[in-house]
Amino acid sequence: MFTAKYRRKVFFGEKRREIGSLLRTLCDWKRIKVIEAEVCPGHIHMLIGLPPKIAVASFMGYLKGKSSLMLYEKFPELKYKYRNECS
Repeated sequence: MFTAKYRRKVFFGEKRREIGSLLRTLCDWKRIKVIEAEVCPGHIHMLIGLPPKIAVASFMGYLKGKSSLMLYEKFPELKYKYRNECS
């Protein structure tokens, strides 16, 4: 499970479908099997089949980092609406 920055409710409507598609695509690129996934308004649950040679922390870093870049590219308004608000 992982959440949006500051636990904002940003995953709904078109964004919900898009983030689900992005996460599955990123897992496919790394040949990681998605067993079950659910995108909720403020967080995402994923059950994945991760081989022992891949560290969970490094894969999650890849998944969260790459998906945020791809999401900001698709929805540029998110970049300015939800980034660097508390810094």
